Amino acid sequence: MGRFKSPRHAQRFLYAHDQANILFKPRRYKMTAAHYRQTRSDASDLWNAYAAQMTA
Repeated sequence: MGRFKSPRHAQRFLYAHDQANILFKPRRYKMTAAHYRQTRSDASDLWNAYAAQMTA
């Protein structure tokens, strides 16, 4: 649990980071190298769009 105040705080943190992990680390063994690179590029574009919305 590290330095979290409670198990609930740890769970909230891990849930949020799990969503980003799924976005940026697709299951490599299920796709070709070209498809993997395209998926990572799409994820980066999506993340940049979200970041732009949050700062606007």
